[in-house]
Amino acid sequence: RTGTVWTAVAHIVTGVIGSGVLSLAWSIAQIGWIAGPLAILLFASVTLLSSFLLSDTYRSPDPESGPHRSSSYLDAVNMHKGVGNGRLCSVFVNICLYGFGIAYIITASISIRSIQESACHHSKGNEETCYVKDTYNMLVFGAIQVVLSQIPNFRNIEWLSIVAAIMSFGYAFIGLGLATDKVNENGHFKGNIRGVPTSTGMEKVWLVAQALGDIAFSYPFSVILIEIQDTLKSPPAENVTMRRASTISVIITTTFYLCCGCAGYAAFGNDTPGNLLTGFASYKLYWLVDFANACIVIHLVGAYQVYSQPLYANVENWLRFRFPDSGFVNYAYDLKLPLLPNFQLSPLRLCFRTFYVATTTVIAMLFPYFNQILGVLAGIIYYPLTIYFPVEMYISQCNIEPWTSKWIWLRTFSIVGFVVGAFTLIGSIQGIISAKLS
Repeated sequence: RTGTVWTAVAHIVTGVIGSGVLSLAWSIAQIGWIAGPLAILLFASVTLLSSFLLSDTYRSPDPESGPHRSSSYLDAVNMHKGVGNGRLCSVFVNICLYGFGIAYIITASISIRSIQESACHHSKGNEETCYVKDTYNMLVFGAIQVVLSQIPNFRNIEWLSIVAAIMSFGYAFIGLGLATDKVNENGHFKGNIRGVPTSTGMEKVWLVAQALGDIAFSYPFSVILIEIQDTLKSPPAENVTMRRASTISVIITTTFYLCCGCAGYAAFGNDTPGNLLTGFASYKLYWLVDFANACIVIHLVGAYQVYSQPLYANVENWLRFRFPDSGFVNYAYDLKLPLLPNFQLSPLRLCFRTFYVATTTVIAMLFPYFNQILGVLAGIIYYPLTIYFPVEMYISQCNIEPWTSKWIWLRTFSIVGFVVGAFTLIGSIQGIISAKLS
């Protein structure tokens, strides 16, 4: 365990600045100029509070010097809340990790398609029809992930996280710059306080729910926080380092989110696209848009692994525990390829991880609805993993007595989070049904 505050920041930024940043301009457009930025700040505050609670549950019984460490989110729940709660939590954790893989495949395919269509437009002329299907792009991205998924564990992908984090800064800055330039070109800020007008009040409610879901999706790192904390060296105490890393990361990401979201809405107003960069498809600096989309693809290659590695570890460790005498499960073969170091190839790792990537790719191909998928994932996982379990574990860790002021405050926080999560889930499911039927 040799990680520092900056390697933790790299992991967090890689996991956080991804698909979510591209949908924030659309989210603000649905809610309006005042409520949109406030919603981003609210979710940022909730996520930061959750990270503080979670970081204190890494060690037990003392958060700084306790002898018992948790290597994953599930380990922490098992240690503080028992096996029953651990099983319930594992359902949400695995849905979360699996769902992010699907979302990243959809997002990467959109960016690849944008590059292809841009090249077609500028080689054959704008009047030429340049329609590209996402299916092939999803298959290519999935094939890359099959190869990268053979990386043994989370600690072996620090280099991938650093490269991906650099890419995330690249396309976030480009998106911000393009939106700002378009505002200057327009000569005024578009948009209004109430957001995009709708024909009925209920339609507005559903769009607001989806927008809140997309914002919630933009702060997803709670599920991998414990895994990141388990890479940190000590001293100083891991929870102290993790609090610093979380604070730095949330400030960085929220600043990007506000800038990109607000600039995108100011540039496009009521016509703000679901994915910000798709609005610049015919922009004069098309090569810069293509470069930004390439940065997104490279970033999501790394982000897919950041979120998949914990799930790989969960399943493979369970299989090793269940079948300790199986050669297929426990044996690894030494493999030497030209120009590469020795590599241990595990039959279990090869088969399971290939199957996993294949299933996420197929589901992404069946439901390629960017904003709605993000909202559904957030509705399912944001409340239990970012609010409920961190609150419950913290109460158990600190032995907080019922009906004390701290207990009441934490319970109120949890109930409000549940209501918001249910609202976003219902609205996003309605959005998927409408998109599928249309």
